[in-house]
Amino acid sequence: MNISGIPGPRTCFWSRGPVSADPYMNIAYPDAGVFYWSAVFTIPEGATLKLEGEFPHSRYMSFISYDGRGIPQESMADYLINANEGHANPFLEGADRTNPKRSYIVKFKNEAAPSLQSEGVKLLKPILENQINNRTRVDNTLHAPSYGLKQQSVLYRIYVPDEDTDETGGVGLPSPVLTLKNGTIYRGADACSFLKTRQPLQIKPDAIGITLEKYYEITSIPDRPMGHPATNPPTWYLQYDRKFLIGMYTGEMPNKARKSTGGFYPNVDNNYIRTFINRKFGKVFVLRGKIPQTPKTLKGNKIMTQEEMVYWSLCSVQGFANTRVNGCLFDEQVPINKNGEFMIVVSREADRPRNARTECGFGWLPIADEGDGLEDENIGVLQIRNMLASPNFPYAIQNIKEIGTEAKVMGDYFPKSFYTSKEAFEVFFPCYPEFE
Repeated sequence: MNISGIPGPRTCFWSRGPVSADPYMNIAYPDAGVFYWSAVFTIPEGATLKLEGEFPHSRYMSFISYDGRGIPQESMADYLINANEGHANPFLEGADRTNPKRSYIVKFKNEAAPSLQSEGVKLLKPILENQINNRTRVDNTLHAPSYGLKQQSVLYRIYVPDEDTDETGGVGLPSPVLTLKNGTIYRGADACSFLKTRQPLQIKPDAIGITLEKYYEITSIPDRPMGHPATNPPTWYLQYDRKFLIGMYTGEMPNKARKSTGGFYPNVDNNYIRTFINRKFGKVFVLRGKIPQTPKTLKGNKIMTQEEMVYWSLCSVQGFANTRVNGCLFDEQVPINKNGEFMIVVSREADRPRNARTECGFGWLPIADEGDGLEDENIGVLQIRNMLASPNFPYAIQNIKEIGTEAKVMGDYFPKSFYTSKEAFEVFFPCYPEFE
C-alpha cells in the first residue's frame, strides 16, 4: 500500500511512515540514514498481539513503546531479540549478516514496563540462547501500556539499510498476528480492524516539537546578542530535558539537568550533543573531529563486528518547532584519514565551496535557505549522535554526566569548529589525496 506523493512502504499496521529526510515524512529530527514507522492501536480486552518478522539487512533495528507525550516506555533493540528456533540474530557479534534464516516473533503486552527504559548500552558479548541478564527479554515481550482512550503506540526503526535493499532492509515490515479472547486468530490486514489501527493520534501538542507559541516566545527575547542563541565560537550542549532546551534560548539553564528521556519520541539508544550556528558569523561553518570505530555494514559486509559504538552521525536540522532535518552524514559516508579524523563543511547550497566534496576529503551538509523554517533565515542546529557505545569506549556522549564537561569527556571526538567564507575555504583547504 502506498500514499500518493510519499515514497516508501506502509501497511495497515505500520501506517505512519516512513519518517526520514526529504522526500519522506520529515519530522521529529529524523536521521537521514534512518527510517521510522509508527503503529497506533488498541489490543482488544483479553486478546494477545504479536509481530512476525525478519531481521532486516541493516546496521540496527528496534521497537520502542511511547506514551501520549512521546516519552519512551520500553525499548527492545535488535541484539535483545531472540531469533526463532533454527534461525539466527544477525546483529550479534560474529554473526553472519547474510544468513537467510533470520525470523523472529515479538509479543506486545498492554502493561506498564517493570521500570522506565534507561538508555541502552551495547553488550560486549553476544546474547547466548536462553542467557538471562538485566537487558535480555527471554520471551521477546515489549510492554506497550495504553494511554488516553486506551491507545497504544510503538515505533519501529531501521538504521542504514544495506545497499541494494529497500527502506525495510530487504525483508518487508513485521506483520501483526492477533489472537482474540475466544481463540480466533487474525493475521496481517485482517487484524488491523480489530486493533483500530486507523484511530487518530491522542498525543499532546508538544510531543513532536515545541509549540509555535512557545517557540516565538523564547526567540523574541529583547536585546539579545548577535546570532543568539548561536555563539562564536560555538557552544555544544548535551541533550538534556525540555526545560534545558528552552534555557538554551532564554539563558535560564539549571546548574544540573537530567539527560532527555521524553519529548520528540527519542530513541533511548542514542545520546546527542548539539549546537546552534548562525550565518551572521560566517556563511561557511567548518567542523573537525574524530569518528569512533563502528561496524561496516552499508555494503553488506558478511560478519557483524563489535566496535566502539554501533552508529555515529552528524545532522543539520532546522528549528525546534518544525523539527525538520536538512541532511545528515553517518559514519560510513564521512571521508576520514588514517587516524579517523574528518572535516565537514556546513553551508547553504549557494555558499558551498567547490572543493567541499568527498573526492577532496571533505563532507558537506546543507543549511536550509529558510533557516529555522519560521522566522530566522540565518539560524541552524547541528547535532551529533552516538548510538550504543561500548562500555570500553570512554569518549562517548553517553559518558557525559555534568553540564560543561562535553569537551573534556569526548577528547579528540569533540568537534572543533570555525566560521569562514566560501573563497577562503577553497584557498586554504585544497584536495587532500591521503583522505579515503
